[in-house]
Amino acid sequence: MTPNLTVAEARKSKSWILVDAENVVLGRLASFVALRLKGKHKPSFSPHLDLGDFVVVINAEKVRLTGRKMEQKRFHWHTGHPGGIKETDPKRTLASKHPERLIVRAVERMLKKDSPLARRQMTHLKVYAGKEHPHAAQNPKTIDFAALNPKNKRSA
Repeated sequence: MTPNLTVAEARKSKSWILVDAENVVLGRLASFVALRLKGKHKPSFSPHLDLGDFVVVINAEKVRLTGRKMEQKRFHWHTGHPGGIKETDPKRTLASKHPERLIVRAVERMLKKDSPLARRQMTHLKVYAGKEHPHAAQNPKTIDFAALNPKNKRSA
């Protein structure tokens, strides 16, 4: 942290960002969002403080994966019961009732593991399947993530 900036002032400097995930590569988007949640883009970054921004992601159902990951990638977890190994793939997740979970889990895996700070930073991520979001009152700054780099966007 810079010496002239107090912790209280740094916490007040949180801003709101709006990112459209339509036809955007999932890994690149998750990396960008994780850096914003951590606050690494700010000169006042400190790894033990929550100084990141609030991030709103819309159109989560239209996110893209490169290569054949949509069919070949598998996510595994265990329920804790005997024989409770479960698996799914991104295609099934996007077609489900909650397609935004694909982005949430990707960002979650890019933050520190089992950390109270990471759990707090994840509360600043808001992901919505469609275009509508209830955060218009916060006046989020729109970032055209697809235009930042040609590799960020994939056509259907």
